[in-house]
Amino acid sequence: MMFRLSLLLIALVALSPGARADGPSRVIISVRDQKLMLMGNGEKLASYPVSTSKFGVGDNWGRMTTPLGFLQVAEKIGDHAPVGAVFRNRRFTGEIIKPNAPGRDPVITRIIWLRGLQASNAHAFSRCIYIHGTPEEKNIGRPASYGCIRMKSRDVADLYARIPIGAIVEIVPDKLPKVPKAPSGAVFTAEAAKPKPEPDKTDEPKAPEKTSTKTVHKNTETDEQPHLGRGA
Repeated sequence: MMFRLSLLLIALVALSPGARADGPSRVIISVRDQKLMLMGNGEKLASYPVSTSKFGVGDNWGRMTTPLGFLQVAEKIGDHAPVGAVFRNRRFTGEIIKPNAPGRDPVITRIIWLRGLQASNAHAFSRCIYIHGTPEEKNIGRPASYGCIRMKSRDVADLYARIPIGAIVEIVPDKLPKVPKAPSGAVFTAEAAKPKPEPDKTDEPKAPEKTSTKTVHKNTETDEQPHLGRGA
């Protein structure tokens, strides 16, 4: 019953302004299980161990907690970056570190930036709540972050390739729901979710496209240290 209600809520969220899921993928993160489940077309495609915040759940500024509820993949950063790539201010520094490197705790490999879709998680994007890789893989499977959802590098790279911009991410305090497993060999990727371009049916020259300007967000991220109001 709860799972059916959850699916109904997802449908309503997907129809709300600003919600744009480019494919049938969906992510559920369980704080209790410390696991992330990737779903496609109502079936389980994969599951991965994660770490949510060691400070608990919530979306208040300065608390370094993991928000609950329905969120959405707003941006993906790190295309083709090597495993272990260190990011500072969401830019690859050129450094690559190995799992469990002593004394290091930066954001690595991939960044999946989340935007809250509810009043209870409305600060998530401004707080820089990510799903991202961490070198502290020995801590994966128990709460260890400063608000973000941490994953092993190979896992976050796999997830990154399989979910599109606009995918729904639900973070729940309880266990993951029991859903049927996708048939062996079923594949869903972010590339497959992208609409295919229409073929050009004319030889007429096209007018030059207007250059779009992208909004630059004020960065609140620091490397290897907690920041009030920002997860890591």
